[in-house]
Amino acid sequence: MSFINYSSREINCKIVYYGPGLCGKTTNLQFIYNKTNPDLKGKMISLATETERTLFFDFLPLALGQIRGFKTRFHLYTVPGQVFYDASRKLILKGVDGVVFVADSQIERMEANLESLDNLKLNLAEQGYELDKTPYIVQYNKRDLPNAAPLDEIRKLLNPTGMPDFEACATVGTGVFETLKAVARAVLSDLKQMSK
Repeated sequence: MSFINYSSREINCKIVYYGPGLCGKTTNLQFIYNKTNPDLKGKMISLATETERTLFFDFLPLALGQIRGFKTRFHLYTVPGQVFYDASRKLILKGVDGVVFVADSQIERMEANLESLDNLKLNLAEQGYELDKTPYIVQYNKRDLPNAAPLDEIRKLLNPTGMPDFEACATVGTGVFETLKAVARAVLSDLKQMSK
């Protein structure tokens, strides 16, 4: 649920990057952060554990427009990929407005992708959300690797309902901003529907 700050006339929206460990969630956020105008973004906060990091930062995009005279500020989060951090994942999903599922395209990571997607659906359901009714984008990361699964196979497996999806290579930024713009637009469209 987005938060409205009336004094600054901003609507704050939360977008969570979800996926298995080492799929590229952190790389996505770091790329976005590094390429975003310093005047439009807050500090990047990193909460590190022994094997994972959770990142967070907010930014104010100028190109996406306003809703009823309010600017929109997006807060981007990653979740820890490892299953034993499930409590953290649930906490980070609280109040989510949009989700990017980052899939690791490597053939040997399909089981981890499916497990993470099932976990996402379960954690959303526990908070009263349905994935199909939440602004949601799928990103197939690591498309540059020689062991990447064929796109039609990975799509059939991870995106059977045909949600918007993008191929990506987050290390060089391919597909990163396309994914972000798509989820941001979906969130804004959802907000506009609710404000009618």
